[in-house]
Amino acid sequence: QVHVVESGGGLVQPGGSLILSCEASGTIVRSNAVAWYRQVHGMRRAVVARIVSSGQTFYEDSMEGRFTISRDCAENKTYLQMNSLKPEDTDVYYCGAEIDDGVGYWQIFWGQGTRVTDSS
Repeated sequence: QVHVVESGGGLVQPGGSLILSCEASGTIVRSNAVAWYRQVHGMRRAVVARIVSSGQTFYEDSMEGRFTISRDCAENKTYLQMNSLKPEDTDVYYCGAEIDDGVGYWQIFWGQGTRVTDSS
């Protein structure tokens, strides 16, 4: 069993910063990529930023240059540094971790989400 927990969301003014954290725990045989997603207006979740085990990163166009994803593989923790926040960044952000929990293939394990809200 694998558990993923996000934290760090909250109220933020335009131009402000937040750091979101994601921690995976449980039976983790091997870990592949971890990504942060957002779900706008109940639609399908979209990738905001993704980091693979080699350290290579990917960002959604509107986030590149403002957001930075990083990872502590030893602690199974992933972070999303969010700078220069805009009102349209308001959303629930989810962490999805691609993990093999012993079944021999990757599965995406999801956290419960953490909300980022524009306070203006």
